[in-house]
Amino acid sequence: MWHNLILNIIHFFSIFPHELATFLLGMVPIGEVRLALPVAILRYRLPVWEAYLLAVAGNIIPAFIIAAGADSFHRWVNKRAARWGKDWADYLADIQKKFSGHYVKYGLWGLLIFIGSSLPGTGAYTGAIAAFVFGIPFKKSWPYILGGVMVSGLITLLLTVGFDKIF
Repeated sequence: MWHNLILNIIHFFSIFPHELATFLLGMVPIGEVRLALPVAILRYRLPVWEAYLLAVAGNIIPAFIIAAGADSFHRWVNKRAARWGKDWADYLADIQKKFSGHYVKYGLWGLLIFIGSSLPGTGAYTGAIAAFVFGIPFKKSWPYILGGVMVSGLITLLLTVGFDKIF
């Protein structure tokens, strides 16, 4: 199922110029930079650093919007949807309680490592939401989210083309 979904996404974006397709693939939540880079390098044959910059830029823009707007969205939900807002707040409190030990232990560097690990479910989207859940202000979390995306991109580059082609 996932395989076909990813192939359909790649096929859909192939109608665009390769540079734009790489940028847009970086924005796709299920693949992010981990999908955009291999496609850009292996299928579109873009130069390594061009592919890296386009994929990272595409991945970071939605994360920026999520991180910058999550607090406002949370306040809006709580104000407008009394019942659903309470369920939402309870859900966030449960998540915060469950994972707060990790944040206390690792702090902002933990956020960077979490995003940069390149494992499924640990990308920029999840990291931006995690920063909100743990009450990390946008101005503090933003550099670590960006750093995590950059690290994830470098790991993906290493796995895609090998160390000798990057440096």
